[in-house]
Amino acid sequence: MFVGEYQHTMDGKGRVVLPARFRKALEKDGCVLTKGQDECVFVWSTDDWQKEAERMKQLPRTDSRSRGYLRSFFSGAEPQSLDGQGRITIPQNLRSFAALEKDLAVVGVAERIEIWDAERWSQVSAEADDVYAHIEEAFSDQGI
Repeated sequence: MFVGEYQHTMDGKGRVVLPARFRKALEKDGCVLTKGQDECVFVWSTDDWQKEAERMKQLPRTDSRSRGYLRSFFSGAEPQSLDGQGRITIPQNLRSFAALEKDLAVVGVAERIEIWDAERWSQVSAEADDVYAHIEEAFSDQGI
C-alpha cells in the first residue's frame, strides 16, 4: 500500500526519483503510468494495473462516456521500470497532460501513486483536506 506525500524534482529528461518506501513494490515487475483524474499522473504496480485494467474493461462499450474514458486511460498508459537510482521517466505526453514542470508532489493513494505539479497539489490537497474534515455525514449511511 502506498501512503505519504513527498516533494521531488523532475530532471530535464523527465525523470523523477520515487520515494524509497515506494520502490520495493515496483522494483521487480515495474509499473504503469497513465493519465489520472484531476490532471495528475497515476502510477500503478504492474499487478495493480492488471486488476484496474480488468475492472475498466467491464465498463459498457455502448456508452460514449465509457468509451472516451477507456481511450484516455489506456492510450496514455506507459510501462516503466525503475532505473538503478530508483527513477522513472514520465513520458512527454503525460508531463503535458498533468502540466508537470520541475517541482513535483509524489503522493501515495492506497493502491496507486499520484504525481502532481507541486503548486497544483497544494491547491488540490487543501480542497481535499477541507472535504475530509467535513465529510462524516456523507459516509455515515454507508457504514464508513
